[in-house]
Amino acid sequence: MSSVGLTFVGAALFVNGLLLLGKVDPRSAGVFNLFVGALQTAIPFYLIATATTPDEILGAAGIFLFGFTYLYVGIGNLAGLDASGLGWYSAWVALMAAGFAVVNAVRFDDVATALLWAQWAVLWTLFWLVMGLGRTHLTELTGRLTLVLSFTTCTIPGFVLLLGEWAAVPVWAVGASIAVTVAVLAPTALRAGSQREVVTPESRTQPLPAGV
Repeated sequence: MSSVGLTFVGAALFVNGLLLLGKVDPRSAGVFNLFVGALQTAIPFYLIATATTPDEILGAAGIFLFGFTYLYVGIGNLAGLDASGLGWYSAWVALMAAGFAVVNAVRFDDVATALLWAQWAVLWTLFWLVMGLGRTHLTELTGRLTLVLSFTTCTIPGFVLLLGEWAAVPVWAVGASIAVTVAVLAPTALRAGSQREVVTPESRTQPLPAGV
């Protein structure tokens, strides 16, 4: 993952988390998503074009998951499209993110980065549930988790990568951030569980609320 790209992914997640919580106008957020989506599409194109090994291509390919998501969110919000397409795309991305988590742990022996991918897999799964399946009672939980992960999995790791110190980050530190995230959001998750609602066809075709 590019250090510059990951840092700006944090900004996009921050804006989209606020969007999910109703604090940001969808069209305004859509413009910023286009900026980050373009960046996260251009970077992997360059990395793949200049790659000399299959592992370099593998490492760059995952960035497209972010880039296409943000382009989808940006165009969808500006055009007023419903959320179902993005929701089902998020389901596919969640599966791919889980795969990248395994690859980073097994092939690259990078458990810290694998844990980041695992958290993104969970986040994209929530996007699928909210936008693809219409589980709107999970919107607040998804928005709050998006805000937290914007810092713990993107902004802070991206800045550490910019400093060239990511290799020195212990696995337990990433694990601790996950534990804190679970503890902080547990009340919201429990509240969402108690407010489970009946899904209607209309709940699957609302305007795009956000994206990763």
